[in-house]
Amino acid sequence: MPTREILAITTGRATSDGAGVSLTRLFGGAAPERFDPFLMLDEFGSDNPDEYIAGFPPHPHRGFETVTYMIEGRMRHEDHLGNVGLLQSGGVQWMTAARGVIHSEMPEQEQGLMRGFQLWLNLPAKSKLDDPDYRDFAPAEIPRTRLPSGIEAVVIAGHFSAEGVELSGAVQRPDTEPQLFDLQLPPGSAIEPEIRDGHRLLLYVFEGEISVAGKPVTKHQLARLSEHGQVRVSSENGARVLLLAGRPIGEPIVQYGPFVMNSRDEIEQALRDVREGVFTD
Repeated sequence: MPTREILAITTGRATSDGAGVSLTRLFGGAAPERFDPFLMLDEFGSDNPDEYIAGFPPHPHRGFETVTYMIEGRMRHEDHLGNVGLLQSGGVQWMTAARGVIHSEMPEQEQGLMRGFQLWLNLPAKSKLDDPDYRDFAPAEIPRTRLPSGIEAVVIAGHFSAEGVELSGAVQRPDTEPQLFDLQLPPGSAIEPEIRDGHRLLLYVFEGEISVAGKPVTKHQLARLSEHGQVRVSSENGARVLLLAGRPIGEPIVQYGPFVMNSRDEIEQALRDVREGVFTD
């Protein structure tokens, strides 16, 4: 079987969002087709409350899903549908904005470390105006396993298969079929997770260093891999990696801030809906 090769290695850029929350944008904005079905990935991590305490006051979304993985910290979600959820260390929040959600995400801590990721996952045209949905997953609801090699895997979404271990994640989604894993590799270990041929594959190293097809990927680097063949990830000194894989949608992507649709006309409609107070109708 051919081996997936690294197409590009990039690093994120420091930015801020919400009411001034400091974060690193690993990708998002320019040339989204390269990452289809993924639209954006942000990493946040600080023990300085000034960099996160203002949070994300009420704001709208339309046309995609948001996935927030909280490695450490506490954040409260509230939305116009009446959903209230507390995202805690090790937990996941999965929100399908679809035709429209107005929500807030506010820290429930005034000190200490807040660390995690937020991923934006696109929806196909047929689903962009569906009913919105929201689900909080406590840490105990997210499947975790230790492989014979000692590698630990947190299986947030999709099907995990490696070293004879099969595990279904907390979330299964149609169309994009995302796989979202947090992999912790001890020194001297390697893993060959099954990724469906033709699916986009991204690896983000947030601790340590890995090797893929003979090339090193170091801390804070994002590797975009080719779409066919097996992947082998190894680490000489240990690492922690966020693996993202999914089926590209292959449709036009038009984004304006928190709206992601297929045409400029649909973006203009979203803006009119907000102005006219019918965004969530």
